Amino acid sequence: MIRSVRILLRLITIARTLARHDALAALEAVKIARTVVWIARLVSRRKAEGRPGQKLARALTELGPSFIKLGQFLSTRADLLGEEVAGDLAQLQDNLPPFSTAEARATIERELELSIDELFESFDDKPISAASIAQVHMAVTADGQEAAVKILRPGIEQAFEQDLALFYGLAELVESTQPSLRRLKPVEVVGTFEETVRLEMDLRMEAAGAAELSENFEDDFTYRVPAIDWQRTSRRVLTMERVGGIPMDDRDALIAAGHDLEEVLYKAAAIFFNQVFRDGLFHGDQHPGNMGVDTDGNIFAVDFGIMGRLDYRTRCSLADMLMATIARDYHRLAEVQVEAGYLPAGKSLDTYAQALRSVCEPIAGKPLQQISFARLLAQLLQLTESFDMPVQPQLLLLQKNMLMAEGVSRRLDPELNIWVLAQPLIEAWMREHRGPEARVRDGALQLLQSAERLPQLISNLEKVAHDVANGGLGLHPKTFEALQGRARTQKLSLVLGGLSLALGLLLAATVWF
Repeated sequence: MIRSVRILLRLITIARTLARHDALAALEAVKIARTVVWIARLVSRRKAEGRPGQKLARALTELGPSFIKLGQFLSTRADLLGEEVAGDLAQLQDNLPPFSTAEARATIERELELSIDELFESFDDKPISAASIAQVHMAVTADGQEAAVKILRPGIEQAFEQDLALFYGLAELVESTQPSLRRLKPVEVVGTFEETVRLEMDLRMEAAGAAELSENFEDDFTYRVPAIDWQRTSRRVLTMERVGGIPMDDRDALIAAGHDLEEVLYKAAAIFFNQVFRDGLFHGDQHPGNMGVDTDGNIFAVDFGIMGRLDYRTRCSLADMLMATIARDYHRLAEVQVEAGYLPAGKSLDTYAQALRSVCEPIAGKPLQQISFARLLAQLLQLTESFDMPVQPQLLLLQKNMLMAEGVSRRLDPELNIWVLAQPLIEAWMREHRGPEARVRDGALQLLQSAERLPQLISNLEKVAHDVANGGLGLHPKTFEALQGRARTQKLSLVLGGLSLALGLLLAATVWF
């Protein structure tokens, strides 16, 4: 009861804020707290300028840190909000008034158990940025290294916990009162949001993500990830190498500095491709504010709080989908998604292939420069609603970052498409990982994994037979004899079958290699 009252009171505050920014459509769409929304709409008939997504972004900013993070999270969900609203939320400015220098210094000293003077030769009391989760100060370490120090906002965890209870309450309300929206799994969406923000609020996790990304590009000087100062890093404090340069989308400044825009875009394309396909680990928030170009023309990145991951199977599925799309083989495109487990059982493969054709044919034959692969992926993901397909969070994050990359590319040079520049890398990766030789290797690997499980399977069969023999399963004697004979047959079949398959693959390998 107390929880319901708190949710209602908070809803009233939210509705008033949304009404003030003419952004009540968000609550109206999910049809919850209709009375509260109706009153708010009645009291405030204000008409604000801008698109619905822009109005919503302004309202979320006023509602505070948790709502800003929620807006950024929802910007990956074009399937829920539509492409325009999601795009507007992706531009949500995560800028808040800074907290006091005294609190920043106190947090550092409490977390690292040393005084500021022991840790740093100098520490700039004025932050260079202040966002919903943390703010950043420039400093020079005691051993003379220029550093950026990120400090978590005081009380952010408690504020997040309070708002999280509200988000769960609203999600449960939607699921219980709006059957048509259950497919979107609002409670599960909030759970994913909770996991994402909790990781962001542990700055050690951000440090670990940056360090892993840096290792992946250890021999590639075109991409610079700041080094982590682990001695000055903890759960609430992150210290890393200071990097700087020209913002990625500042075309005039890049030209004035003498940088070749096509070369910059080629590097960006290669970096993005290598993160996604080669490594399966990519920077999850690649907006221009988090990327820049240094004096050598190389690209650097900051803010690694959100990282995306794609396992090898998902990467292969994406490559197969791309190949099928290029070949205009929509039946194969549908098959790949079935093999990946995206299309639920019972749905018509032919009907789904027809839906894919309706999305892909309008761009067929167009020059690559005129195609937005991010928007194509977004449209493919939007088909999930019609076919009750489960949402793939990793693909949604990938789509958001592809859209950001395309936006930067077009601002720097409208005649170039970042994916055209990456095309040779894509083709080489497909030959290596999806060609005949690769498929033989994958088959051999699967066989090896099956062979490794074979002894355990045989042991399990023997254990069952032993239990039955000792009366552990209370079977009729004739049933037991039949099972025992079948177990011996299955054991022999498994061994012979495994050997036959191994020989077959070895012969195939000799043909291909």
